[in-house]
Amino acid sequence: MDEVASRPALILLAICAWAALLLQFWLSARLALANGGTVLEGTITFFGYFTVLSNLFVALSALLPLVAGNTRLGHFFARPMVLGCATTSIVMVGIGYHFLLRNVWDPQGLQLLADNLLHYVVPISTLMYWLVFTPRIKFDVLAPLVWCAYPLGYLIYVLARGELLAAYPYHFIDVTSIGYPQALLNSLGLFFAFLVVGAAVSAIPTLRSRYRRPA
Repeated sequence: MDEVASRPALILLAICAWAALLLQFWLSARLALANGGTVLEGTITFFGYFTVLSNLFVALSALLPLVAGNTRLGHFFARPMVLGCATTSIVMVGIGYHFLLRNVWDPQGLQLLADNLLHYVVPISTLMYWLVFTPRIKFDVLAPLVWCAYPLGYLIYVLARGELLAAYPYHFIDVTSIGYPQALLNSLGLFFAFLVVGAAVSAIPTLRSRYRRPA
């Protein structure tokens, strides 16, 4: 990776992701208060969404290599395997929202802005960064399967959270409405889609190496 060229792009990606997250957090807290709840309840709702957690994944992957590049944490988030997982996850956010969720509700005003940032701007920006600046390396064929540990962890978390709160962030995994068999079947379909997107993401650095222009 050309570090000099990639640094401004990484800064812009970090600003975009953190701005989207902070705006959505403020909106979630405001909505909770408007409904007679607390900021804590808004925070719990905020961290229930795969969209939010994946945007946070991207935000950390962009920020920490910049501000903590010499630390173990900075090195961890700068690893291509970690950024590849973040890229796959955020691309899935964009695809999933566009095909499964955008017609479920009609956000307006600042919520529409937050939605567009979280579901379109950050995913597209992350994918563009991956296309242009990712090191020309060859990932192991099992890399997309390894990356599935993240959505699997989310599924376990959200199902356990649902049992405690009797609330689920997405209708296609809402056990109270569709039951466990259908929720798990829907999740299996999303895992397959994640694998396909992960395979495409992991192939990009190899293709860049194969078709790069000679110096």
